[in-house]
Amino acid sequence: MPQGSVLGPILFLLYTSDLLQLARRHQLHPHAYADDKQICGSCCPSETDAFQQHLSVCIDDMRQWMMSNWLQLNPAKAEVLWCASARRQRQIPTSPVCIGNTIVLPVMAVRDLGVCLNADLSMAAHITTTVRTCLTVLRQTRSVRRSLSREALLTLVRALVVSRLDYCNSVLVGVTKHCSVGCNQFLTRSEHGTPVLRDLHWLKVPERFQFCYVF
Repeated sequence: MPQGSVLGPILFLLYTSDLLQLARRHQLHPHAYADDKQICGSCCPSETDAFQQHLSVCIDDMRQWMMSNWLQLNPAKAEVLWCASARRQRQIPTSPVCIGNTIVLPVMAVRDLGVCLNADLSMAAHITTTVRTCLTVLRQTRSVRRSLSREALLTLVRALVVSRLDYCNSVLVGVTKHCSVGCNQFLTRSEHGTPVLRDLHWLKVPERFQFCYVF
């Protein structure tokens, strides 16, 4: 299939479906999106070393399967994230995971389909990234507001700001009060006097954004 074809992602998932079954045979939980694969699992804090070895064995088996089916695993793009509650963050392993001949060190945050996940699952990284991106877009829009009509400005805000606030907002359900500070800062800074930011209030962005946190 040519790259970029409509059927390409579906046929690729069908071709690599055995990889998901292979991970399940190792009692792990795989997820697939196009050519991205994820493997999830859980263990007790005292069993992290054994789980890490088990994960390395599973990845080696998947790598062997890919080699035998004319595919290649790219260890340079692999990331390992250990998740634990804030109280157990000190127990998170720091030892690397072996993927073939490549050593992959655990990270504190990863980006998954546009959502930033951090080790304590507080969504602080995602909130910070979303607020920073939205404020950057607002500053850029403000600099050209005099050259655009009000309708064009609203279209830009809906497309570049509101869409980011709405994207995957269900992951923000139940976030702590500490993480809602980023939301409050965004609302405070987005309600100042320029026409574009007043239009944000007209679009009821504050209510919608707060809904993400209070739902």
